Amino acid sequence: MNILLVYPEYPDTFWSFKHSLKFIAKKAAFPPLGLLTVAAMLPDSWNKKLVDLNVEPLPNEKLVWADIVFLSAMIVQKESVRQIIQRCKRHGKKIVAGGPLFNFQHKQFADVDHFVLNEAEVTLPLFLNDLATQNLKAVYSSQKRPDIIQTPVPLWSLIDIKNYATMAIQYSRGCPFNCEFCDIIIMNGRTQRAKSPAQMKREFQALFDAGWRKSVFIVDDNFIGNTKEVKQLLPTLIKWQQEHQFPFTLLTEVSVNLANDEELMQLMSAANFFKVFMGLETPNHESLVECGKKQNMVGSLAKVVDTIHRHGMQVMGGFIVGFDQDPENIFDMQVRFIQKIGVVTAMVGILTALPQTRLWHRLKAEGRLLSDATGENTDGRLNFIPKMEREKLIEGYQKLLTTLYTPKQYYQRINIFLKNYTPTARTKVTREDLLAFTRAAWRLGIVSKARFFYWKLILKTFLVKRRALPIAVELAIHGFHFERIIERVCQPSKSVLLKS
Repeated sequence: MNILLVYPEYPDTFWSFKHSLKFIAKKAAFPPLGLLTVAAMLPDSWNKKLVDLNVEPLPNEKLVWADIVFLSAMIVQKESVRQIIQRCKRHGKKIVAGGPLFNFQHKQFADVDHFVLNEAEVTLPLFLNDLATQNLKAVYSSQKRPDIIQTPVPLWSLIDIKNYATMAIQYSRGCPFNCEFCDIIIMNGRTQRAKSPAQMKREFQALFDAGWRKSVFIVDDNFIGNTKEVKQLLPTLIKWQQEHQFPFTLLTEVSVNLANDEELMQLMSAANFFKVFMGLETPNHESLVECGKKQNMVGSLAKVVDTIHRHGMQVMGGFIVGFDQDPENIFDMQVRFIQKIGVVTAMVGILTALPQTRLWHRLKAEGRLLSDATGENTDGRLNFIPKMEREKLIEGYQKLLTTLYTPKQYYQRINIFLKNYTPTARTKVTREDLLAFTRAAWRLGIVSKARFFYWKLILKTFLVKRRALPIAVELAIHGFHFERIIERVCQPSKSVLLKS
């Protein structure tokens, strides 16, 4: 059996880092972890090939070669998915599809032959059993939450890891919180299910053996969802990192309660975590109450960010406007808040009603749903009727973005961050780092309109906090990417689209 696994192309988004990747000669930010894991679940005797459209085109020869095409996709990849399906059908190929896009919207894809939905540890064996007996069904789904201690190591041999900026590993699924707008608990539940320390050690070793020596994204939606288990895991990771001379810098997603746990922060820092993403959402208390973000209502969010920065981990933040309880001046509030706390990578989006979330059900009951979500956090599209006047929300959002990502404001945040940041991660200067610095010196230091801010940042960091120089350069490069994204989202020709 010849199996072709195809990963659709991402559009140019906030998190694609498309414009940053050129500085380090990489083709994509992250590998298709889901498909690589599914590939490892398929019979060893099958022939497998993987095409990631974010790093290479899909040649006809591989479609001809395949007996079955496996697809996995996020909602934001929908357009690329449709194109892949059309090509597969022209070649008469059977398609098996799964992943977040199809979990929620599989009825929109009539040309897909078989859907393997929800968690593959449960539904993929059902499909494989029926395939063996030639008694296949159209849809395989289950609400069972499997234990993931038997989940295999991803099949890294199917990709060229040199194409990617960061590798990816999953430790756990599920989140204990119940934010109204979030679909994580719809997909993975509220009880965190985690891999064992021994499993994680094997996954680290597999990446190391594959030749990887850079950053690793632990992709959990809340890595610290079960702090007791995480504290049992981290000593194993610390020991492994020590034994291998700290080949990986780590990043992940966490909730704000990390800042209340000194032991946990110290363990994460010792394990070489250097970045964490957290949903800070809004400085407006009433909006936090509205969306059920209780964990953000305990103490000062500014203190949370400062505390984590002082433990050597850069906070990347998610922010939202468009809540029913947002006041008219929410856009100015957000600018002041984000600038004050020094979150450089600030992903600000308009509230989106994702399928089957509590928000989606509430707005549907209120007759306020307009369309499907695009899955892109920062495209400025509304898929529901907001309480704030629509034009005011769109225009305020665009102004918020363009203000945050002017060179002056952006570099001001970098400086605020660096002032409070205590570098602890063990890093090695690589050829990629030198390449990035060289290209940044030209593109940002000479050609860019931000060149004055760039060189002032580099000189100050070199003199005052030299260990932070690599991250200062990285943030300057990311600013170039964010600037391009904001230009696309906020350009006048987009005004009609943004309102649809």
